[in-house]
Amino acid sequence: MNPAQQKIIRMRAALAHREADRVPIGEAFWTGFLQCCQDKWGSEFDPNFHFDLDYVVVLPNMDPHIQPFEILSQDGYNIRLKTGFGATIRRTGSFPMPHFEGFSVSRPEQMADFEFQSATDARRFHQAGDDQLNGVGDALSRNTPAWEDRLQPYLSDFAVFGGTCEPYEYLWRIIGSENALVWMASERERFEAFVNRVGEWLLDFTRAEIEAGRGRLSGMMIYGDVAYRRGMLFSPRRWRELFKPHVKALIDLCHAHDLMVIYHGCGNARAIYDDLAELGLDAYNPLEAKADLDVVQLKKEYAGRLAFVGNIDVRVLERGNPDEIRHEVLYKLQAAQGGGWVFQSDHSITSDVAPESYALALQIVREHGCYPLAL
Repeated sequence: MNPAQQKIIRMRAALAHREADRVPIGEAFWTGFLQCCQDKWGSEFDPNFHFDLDYVVVLPNMDPHIQPFEILSQDGYNIRLKTGFGATIRRTGSFPMPHFEGFSVSRPEQMADFEFQSATDARRFHQAGDDQLNGVGDALSRNTPAWEDRLQPYLSDFAVFGGTCEPYEYLWRIIGSENALVWMASERERFEAFVNRVGEWLLDFTRAEIEAGRGRLSGMMIYGDVAYRRGMLFSPRRWRELFKPHVKALIDLCHAHDLMVIYHGCGNARAIYDDLAELGLDAYNPLEAKADLDVVQLKKEYAGRLAFVGNIDVRVLERGNPDEIRHEVLYKLQAAQGGGWVFQSDHSITSDVAPESYALALQIVREHGCYPLAL
């Protein structure tokens, strides 16, 4: 059995509420953390291999229009650009995340006229280039290698997940968050029609991604931020009306191809966890501790119905106190009793986390995360 097969078994067991050999581990990393690790361990450093994670997520080019970034202005680390979503974004060296200055759709009637290039275009999977989701984050990255080329190095060592979005996560990048929330109420018919167009496009894209994977994918990450720290961005009832059918279609498609499905949603979306469990979702991520989510308590409520990925408080890792890190890891490990939990941070490993602090957390989970757990 090669490493990938063992890790796939480990992930499948955890997401099916069973105990395998040990608690699986996944993670996302900020560029500043990776640069610090490269300074420490060399320019070829890859966190997935170095930390021996169990699953990785590789995203294709999901931009509505496949095109290079248009650089509007640049002064050192300060840069304004336009992406294939039509979004105008400012990246400033002193701030970790991008600022969205404008969007391609600014009036509600423009939603009906917005055009998407083919969701099944082979360039999304087999051609290098610029794309917003891979290239604009806490750093700017140009000419991202082709999805196929990024996928290949991980296949023999990890459970490899593809990635897609549900409609809200996708459409706000076209019309903006403020317009999305306002038009959801004031332009109900136009907005619903746009949601459905986006949902159909995303389903076609996900189907094409699965086909391009040629049976090599183990799972799919569905990205969908529909909540903030205190609760949903809009009512659960509206989510059920507009977005739940599209999430169901994505989950059903992935399950039809025997893919594990993890939904990534920031903030506190607890109001729809029962809905997601009803849809057959395998696991929810990242369970932000800063949004008052506690995976040990959630596990008691959702055991056997919905698994969880994450909830290790990154603020604890940032502070770097070994005793505090040890307490955080051992407390959250309780959620792994009987399976149903994957060790991961409550969002991502930020630039303020020392490599030694993250390595310590992994050491603790590997010392105490072997089944049967003895906590």
